[in-house]
Amino acid sequence: MSVLDDYLVAPEISLLDKTRIQAQVLVPLLRALRHELGKDKADAIVKQALRDWSRQVFAAIGDGIEGSPRRKWTTMHLAWSDVSERDVDFEMRRQDKEALEFDVTRCRFAEFFRALGEPDLGALLVCENDVHIASAGDGEVSFDRTQTIMQGAPSCTFRYKFAPR
Repeated sequence: MSVLDDYLVAPEISLLDKTRIQAQVLVPLLRALRHELGKDKADAIVKQALRDWSRQVFAAIGDGIEGSPRRKWTTMHLAWSDVSERDVDFEMRRQDKEALEFDVTRCRFAEFFRALGEPDLGALLVCENDVHIASAGDGEVSFDRTQTIMQGAPSCTFRYKFAPR
């Protein structure tokens, strides 16, 4: 049982497959909205809706975890890693009591959304979740990512800093 089971809906389905299922619905919807409203307006509506949804989902998950903000982040981060690591390759840069730093060097989520021609949608459905999970750290964990494969960079830079205990 994982803290992400409700988010995943069917935990036996991989996160990549869940994301593909979401895209089967969202891509035609997004394209229809673009046709009716124009690209900028449609993209802004979808971006805000998905960002709000993700923020609410991960805030609720965090609220359901007992303990400090650092413990909430750790629990969510480890659960997210369990379901996402099979679809990414990464290189650990640093892991100690002050920081966790790694670079994702291959991302099958990015490959999928780039092949669809919708990397911005992929960034909202996948990459944005890292930000919302980090927010569970509430001052005890800070997160910085300056680039992502989804947005065309050669790697995704994950940099977590931990407040002294």
